[in-house]
Amino acid sequence: MGYTDIIGEAQVADQMIPDQEVNQILQEAAHGSVMMSNARIVRMTARKYKQPVLATLPDAYWVDSETGLKQTTSASWEGLTMTAEELAVIVPIPDTLISDSSVPLWNEIRPLIIEAMGRKIDQACIFGVDKPDTWADSILDSATAAGNTVTRSDDEDLGENVSTLGAKIAAQGYGVNGFISKPGMQWELVGLRDKNGAPIYTALAGDTNQGLYGYAFNEVMNGSWDSEKAELIALDWTKQLIGVRQDVTFDVFSEGVISDADGKIVLNLMQQDTKALRIVFRVGYQVAAPVTRVQTEGEKVYPGGIVLPGASA
Repeated sequence: MGYTDIIGEAQVADQMIPDQEVNQILQEAAHGSVMMSNARIVRMTARKYKQPVLATLPDAYWVDSETGLKQTTSASWEGLTMTAEELAVIVPIPDTLISDSSVPLWNEIRPLIIEAMGRKIDQACIFGVDKPDTWADSILDSATAAGNTVTRSDDEDLGENVSTLGAKIAAQGYGVNGFISKPGMQWELVGLRDKNGAPIYTALAGDTNQGLYGYAFNEVMNGSWDSEKAELIALDWTKQLIGVRQDVTFDVFSEGVISDADGKIVLNLMQQDTKALRIVFRVGYQVAAPVTRVQTEGEKVYPGGIVLPGASA
């Protein structure tokens, strides 16, 4: 039974969750997730979203004489489907906290929600951790399948690894416009120089973020990064799609139990004088990788690549 359905107590829930906070949750979640803050956000009006992606390119032909015939060509498009799946979190709230009017309850809960959502989205998109089956393959799996990986070596510094990786991605017809990495990577970058002695890692003009080879660079600091699987990832962010449904829902429960995957009761709301705030967010993930002029038929390609940890790491 929803707490807001109990006569006389709905006001408590309204005070707990201000209506205007729904959009603020979405905005702040973007800052808590490296994927949501950098990928192209698609507003989904239904559970499934379909976007056309270029499948074949048009061609041009020489006319062999003054009276020669001009040939025709065509381009084809394929539908790329993105499905919004539920991402949910339950925040238990002791009744003593709710009854204490001096505690800014919503300010206490909101960072927990943002942290939970951002971490799960990044884990699924980057490394495939708990990834919904309807989502695109993870960045790690897709880049590896396309051969867009470079393993760190003692013979090369990180700057050389990154430039080699960028060349691999460019050979498939895609560019790079941003980097993400494990925490602490910036301290490895600050001393690196190109062949002319200029730093490859600098502050972007008019921005507080840092830039690697002139492109945005972000360390993933929400606990989702797996340093044993990747050290740095280069991406074309315009090809990374995050679908967002606006129907973020909030429910407050005063009765019921919270159990683990084995059915063991973890928390009994009535017996332990606790409310439970449940938030459900619907989000999708897909990658748009249109054909390019340089790729060969049947070749596996991907608009991104990974610097893998070396043996010494």
